[in-house]
Parts: sequence; C-alpha cells; structure tokens
Amino acid sequence: MLSSPPAAATAAPPSSDEDFFSTASTSTSSDSKPTSPCPTASSQIPQIPITWPDDGALTVSWVTDLMQAFEWASRATIPSELPSVLPVAVFDKLVLAASKILHKEPNCVKIDGDCGLDSDSRIVVVGDVHGQLHDVLFLLRDSGYPDHNRFYVFNGDYVDRGAWGLEVFLLLLAWKVLMPQRVYLLRGNHESKYCTSVYGFEKEVLVKYGDSGKHVYRKCLGCFEGLPLASIIAGKVYTAHGGLFRGTVVTPSKRSRKKNRKVVHNNNINNNPEMISLSLGSLEELAKARRSVLDPPWEGQNLIPGDVLWSDPSMSPGLSPNKERGIGLLWGPDCTEQFLNKYNLKLIIRSHEGPDARDKRADLGGMDLGYTIDHIVESGKLITLFSAPDYPQFQATEERHRNKGAYIVLEPPHFDTPIFRSFEAVTPRPKVNPYYDFEDVIDSDEELDLVSMVPDSGVQQPAA
Repeated sequence: MLSSPPAAATAAPPSSDEDFFSTASTSTSSDSKPTSPCPTASSQIPQIPITWPDDGALTVSWVTDLMQAFEWASRATIPSELPSVLPVAVFDKLVLAASKILHKEPNCVKIDGDCGLDSDSRIVVVGDVHGQLHDVLFLLRDSGYPDHNRFYVFNGDYVDRGAWGLEVFLLLLAWKVLMPQRVYLLRGNHESKYCTSVYGFEKEVLVKYGDSGKHVYRKCLGCFEGLPLASIIAGKVYTAHGGLFRGTVVTPSKRSRKKNRKVVHNNNINNNPEMISLSLGSLEELAKARRSVLDPPWEGQNLIPGDVLWSDPSMSPGLSPNKERGIGLLWGPDCTEQFLNKYNLKLIIRSHEGPDARDKRADLGGMDLGYTIDHIVESGKLITLFSAPDYPQFQATEERHRNKGAYIVLEPPHFDTPIFRSFEAVTPRPKVNPYYDFEDVIDSDEELDLVSMVPDSGVQQPAA
C-alpha cells in the first residue's frame, strides 16, 4: 500500500511546463552567475497507478504524468512502493515498445534533414545524469520538452550511483517511444551488467520491485543492449559517451592472400610489441561493430564498443591503452584533429568524466561548470559534457565536489557552435539510502574487475 493513498489524487495534471514541478533551479550561461535553487514542497498528488493507454499510443500528457508521478513518489513513498506507482505490466509494455525502436537503430544514428532537422530546429545534448532524477526533471523543464523543433541527444550513463536510476531511465524511454525521431538515447559505460552490479542499479531495481526485481532488471539489461553507441548531428557534430575508438587491421592468412582474411584489433600492444601500433577507427568500422553485449569486451575482436564507451582524451599525442580504466583508449589532440578533418566535422561532444575523475587528471580541466573544452585543434573542438550537478549523490568525503551540471544547445544554421547552459543541483534532495557501498567502492570506474565482466550476451544472463 502507498504511504500516501492515491484516493485524494483528484487534481488535474499540470497543463503547462510552468505549472509542472514544484522544485526550481537556475540555468545560466557559462559566463553568468547563478542564483540558488528554491524548491518548495509539491501539493499535487498525481493520478496513480500509471496505466498503459488502451490504444498503446503514448501522449505528451502521459509522459508528463509519469514524470510527475516519479517526482512525487520520490518524496512521498518508500522505494519498495514503486510498483504501486508504475505496475510491472506497464513497465513491461514501456520497455518492450522502447526496445523495438532502439534495436532497429544503427550503431551511429544520424540526425539530419531526413529525420526532420531544419532551420527552426534546436538540439539539446545531455551528458551523464546518473540517476539524479530531480536534476533531470529540472533540465527537461529548463531546456524545454522534446517537440517538433526540439531534439535531444543523451550521451548515456542514466543509471548507477544516484538513487533514482530506474525512474530516470524509464522516463527517458517514455520520451523515446513518444518521439522516436526527436529523442536519441545513446549507451554509456554504466548501461552494462558489470557496472550496474557494482554501482547500485541492480540492487536499486531489486529493492523497488521486490519479487519482480530480477525480471525488471533483466528487461533493463536487454534494453541497454539496444542503445546506439554514437550520433552524428547535422553532419558536423559527433557525440558518444567515451569518444573515439581503434581501427581494425585486415591481414591475409598464410594459406591465401585473398581468402580467409583475419580481422585483427590492435589490443594488448604493451604485451606484444611486435603487433602493429594502434590506429584510429572509422565510422564504417563503427557501423559494423556488434553492440548487443551485456558488457563490451576488453579483449578479442569486438573492441570498438568498449572503446566508444570507456575511452578518454589526453593531452599526449597518439593512441594508447587506457591503463587507468583497464579498458578503452586514451587519444590525443592529433587524433581529434584527424577524426574531425576526415569526416568534415567541427565538434566532438563526449561525456564519461565527472568531477571525481577530473580531480585525478592534472592535464585536463576540472568539471566545476559541467563541461570542459579539452582539445582545440585546426578543424574544431573536443568537449566533455557532464549533466549531473553536485555529483556523486553519495560522497564519502566531508567536502563535496558541488559541481554544476550542464547541457549544450546547438542551433541552426550549422548546429556546430555550442551554447553551454550550466545549472545547479535541485535541493534538498529527498533522503534515501544508497544502493551501493559508496565508501568503499572505486569512485571513478578505475581498476575494473575484468574477470567479472560478462564477455558475451549469451553468458551469465540474470534469471527471469
């Protein structure tokens, strides 16, 4: 039973963005001074439980009702009561509808005139959000909900660390189902079995859905596998969670130089100096990679997904293994220039590194404003974008990072000049217990337990 009964939920849902949500934060451009957020307690009780439309067609009001229900439940109920807000049957239909769309999309989605991009369009690019529901709700309200002229590209890491990863992921899936050619959800490294087992999402789902928790978690993992890896916006901007990736080298076998060619990925070069040095991958190779894996491999012949999700920029030239993370690459400004120039691009917008990670990287800027410009080269720029303010939600140190989050707006005619919008966290957050041991767990995805990572989607699947 709900701790606050839905019988009183007779008020009509809000009719506009201005009426929606009681908490408020402040969005600022990168060169202005923000004011403090001023939340107030919500007086509206949403109409719950959420039901699936009879005709199966979602509407804007259905999605905003879902958002309001999640926000209300985060403050008025305990986590295990989430099925009374979103029943398992409705969850199943939402995830199935979203999965059908996502699995049909290519590894690198193209957002251009063919999907409706025109001179009246705006594109909002969002970085890591990590289960910080109230900040995501603010971001959507501040930047404007998806509509005919407003596109969204999310760079992944919807779950883990924050306490509302499931709600964040599901509300974004709802927008995707409603507007599949206006909302694009890319995969982050945390949309994986390994990360969700370490950083809290698996436990979160089990707590919230109880006896149905394993089923819900399995369905989420299946949906993760369908998330595209990257996007190209207006032919000018490449976005991905981690960034660039290695190429493949096709070598002839000893039997024949025409038949039975072997595809060799340039990994483990530190252990085998005779191997050909790493080379930058192509969009054609990215298109052929197999993304439907629970955990992107760190060895073998399918390394591109792991690179795209886990790699980091560096100020040192060239490509090298990312020893700090144990998977993916480090790439320098020369690689950024090579990639931009080859494909006539102006920007790379990636995410993946929050304030905790950047504290350990003296060669790159900090994440105080929610973004950094890491490489400025002849052809354009490389930007790191992080959209979770005051991150992580649970910190073991007394002094918090208190970083701002940010999103980027791209405007016509070329969609290649970033407009940065920084914002502070919505406060106070509802009190909730963490779903992982934040005091002991590694804090920036370092020194991965590679043995625990699932090498293929057919292995170690969670029980239904």
